[in-house]
Amino acid sequence: MSRLGLLYRANVDTLPGKPDIMFDDARILVFCDGDFWHGRHWPRLKRALACRANASYWIAKIEYNRTRDARTRRYLRRQGWLVVRLWESDIRTNPAATAESLKM
Repeated sequence: MSRLGLLYRANVDTLPGKPDIMFDDARILVFCDGDFWHGRHWPRLKRALACRANASYWIAKIEYNRTRDARTRRYLRRQGWLVVRLWESDIRTNPAATAESLKM
């Protein structure tokens, strides 16, 4: 990104949610979310977890993560940030297309 002239900071721990990438001048925050931990395809994942050991723990944990993510996103938007969330599997499957999706 710096080759493209885009100034950014990585792993910002001074903002809620600890964004993975921050484009300060453009007021854009990027979160790279793990599919499991952040509940991608949540209805399907929740059904699968219900059949596993310690189901109540994992379902509550991921539901909490999802709620926290939504609360963090709302807060950051109110502070004037554009919040972008990318999924781990999308990044791994096609990083170029995922990066392209950030163009605005």
